[in-house]
Amino acid sequence: MRDFNRKLIIMTDIHIMKPGRKIIGLDPSERFQACLAHAAENHSDADALILMGDLVHHGIAEQYAQFKSLLIDLPWPVHMTIGNHDIRETFQAAFPDAPKDENGFVQHSIQVGDHTLLILDTNDPTTEPYHGGNLCEDRLSWLSAQLVGKSLGSVVIAMHHPPFTTGFPGMDDIGLQNREAFNRIVAESPAVAMVMAGHVHRTIWGIAGGKPCAVLKSPCHQMPMELDEANSTLSIDEPGAYGVLLLGNDDPVLLTADVGLEGHINEDEDSR
Repeated sequence: MRDFNRKLIIMTDIHIMKPGRKIIGLDPSERFQACLAHAAENHSDADALILMGDLVHHGIAEQYAQFKSLLIDLPWPVHMTIGNHDIRETFQAAFPDAPKDENGFVQHSIQVGDHTLLILDTNDPTTEPYHGGNLCEDRLSWLSAQLVGKSLGSVVIAMHHPPFTTGFPGMDDIGLQNREAFNRIVAESPAVAMVMAGHVHRTIWGIAGGKPCAVLKSPCHQMPMELDEANSTLSIDEPGAYGVLLLGNDDPVLLTADVGLEGHINEDEDSR
């Protein structure tokens, strides 16, 4: 029997707009609230809610105000970083108490039982193309320092841009531009058990520095399965989703939950 005694809720790519504004006909605030309600109903015992960037759609103050209003009275503490749609300075003005490192990047570590979650800031508006991610030398040094002294398989890394090629050409063009540097650090650390990312709006499994890496869907809109499409702006109305990370004495396990699908639980041995 596997031994999991800790749980984290993982969400990414929230893309909050001003009240009433929609993306492909979907209201990001309503979709986010539906995922929060689903998670609260089924996983109120989780240790924290982790948000992996693209919190809002245009990085403006009005959107952060709307986003902030949706985080009231949640059953878990909230830890977050930013993505390519966020603006660091505007985010920090809206959330002045949000943890940051000594260089002002929106990244920090949290302890969850015997495990450490490292939350990285991959936002870099100077990167070409614009929506691509980057980890500068300061951020890479911070990551390396956080891994010193960590025990085998005790660290999970959460970030916005995936550190591997996903198979979606348009999204890979705006992926983590210096993923090789990140992956070298991960490969050299026996402590890293798993990496999690967002950005692509699709559930994807890959390898980063020899470690399993998962990309999660958005609570709002998703990337269509168009593997030959170079357009990174395509979206499709599919159910919103979030992740549930289980931690304990065994290796971490990441589950995903789609929200909005109709269904009932039935007991029937023949169904298996």
